Amino acid sequence: MTLKLDERDRRILTLLQEDCRMSNADLAEAVGMSPSAFWRRVRALEDAGVIARYGAVVVPKAMGLSFEALVQVNLTRHAPEHLTEFIRAVESNPHVVECYATTGQADYHLRVLAPDLEAYNQFLERFLFRLAGVASAQTHVILKTIKRDTPVVP
Repeated sequence: MTLKLDERDRRILTLLQEDCRMSNADLAEAVGMSPSAFWRRVRALEDAGVIARYGAVVVPKAMGLSFEALVQVNLTRHAPEHLTEFIRAVESNPHVVECYATTGQADYHLRVLAPDLEAYNQFLERFLFRLAGVASAQTHVILKTIKRDTPVVP
């Protein structure tokens, strides 16, 4: 079921995406609501699945992860057991921070972080190319990030 959002809900979502550490009272005031009414509205957005979680945005380079790439992965076989193995392996690998099943030439697109090119090469050789069903991978090294972590405009 889709929750019908009004202007106040949109404002709440925008503010929470900009800074979810603001106090309930400050957020409520910014939206023009009482703190208790604001809290009930946020709870309804959470219960409806509009708000999935709260978190911090970290800078990969500040954590020593200066290599970033988008990897197009093609599978040789689409047998259920190979798909399940691929998905489970990707979900559990800490270098893979995002994975998308896509249309087009590639079956999957991965966003991969690593400390450096050598570590990324080890990721390919020791992880990705050892998965049954992986036919090929094409790496697109990210030279510069133009836009990221932009709030979803409700």
